[in-house]
Amino acid sequence: MKETYTAVIRQSGQWWIGWIEEVSGVNCQEASKEELLDSLRITLREALEFNRYEAIRYAGDDFEELAIAV
Repeated sequence: MKETYTAVIRQSGQWWIGWIEEVSGVNCQEASKEELLDSLRITLREALEFNRYEAIRYAGDDFEELAIAV
């Protein structure tokens, strides 16, 4: 599993907003840069767990997992 992702962040007024470049839907908004990075880590972890669960659920009973490098 990939362990490093890219956070794209910026300050917008009083808020810090950010996205994870490689995973659609992982975005957060916080009052500080540090809070934003923490929220992005938590949200990314939750999204990866959810995606993994959904993939296995839809695969049914007879499936195989393979690592794929890009």
